[in-house]
Amino acid sequence: MFMPAIDWQSMFVPTESIFEIVIRGTIMYLGMYFILRIFRRQAGNIGIADLLVIVVIADAAQNGMAGDSRSITEALILIITIVLCDFFLDYLGFKFTFVGRFLEPKPLLLIKDGEILKRNLEKEFITKDELMSQLRQQGISDLSKIDECYLESNGRFSVLTKPKAKKGNKKQPQGVT
Repeated sequence: MFMPAIDWQSMFVPTESIFEIVIRGTIMYLGMYFILRIFRRQAGNIGIADLLVIVVIADAAQNGMAGDSRSITEALILIITIVLCDFFLDYLGFKFTFVGRFLEPKPLLLIKDGEILKRNLEKEFITKDELMSQLRQQGISDLSKIDECYLESNGRFSVLTKPKAKKGNKKQPQGVT
């Protein structure tokens, strides 16, 4: 069996100055931190667009951190461009409802009046077990207590329960005394 030779030197000996690597990493981290701090609002949830921006920024930042004849300035300009594009789309979605509807998927109804809408579960490849797990995490185990359950655009489940009937306080028809 043939074993290729292992190049131990290329695995462990840096090809660039360690000091340069530390400086590049520090500048890129601080640059990305301040760019995201300036342009990103705190919404509490990471949406699809936010995840995409993070992945693309990570790829752009790699160029500035790794060297490879790419400058930190080029990487930061690329990151600013990506963040500004995302900010611009968010702004358009906020100012123009038709753009917002296009950029953000509508909530998908999964349960109506205690009944699971299997077609909508299948559309999102959600099993009944996964749905029930999400409901249990919200403290709900009885489907009959659910008025509506939605899969929101951020991937979370929102549940509207049926109002609880008050004991001994029956409503009388209006006008009857």
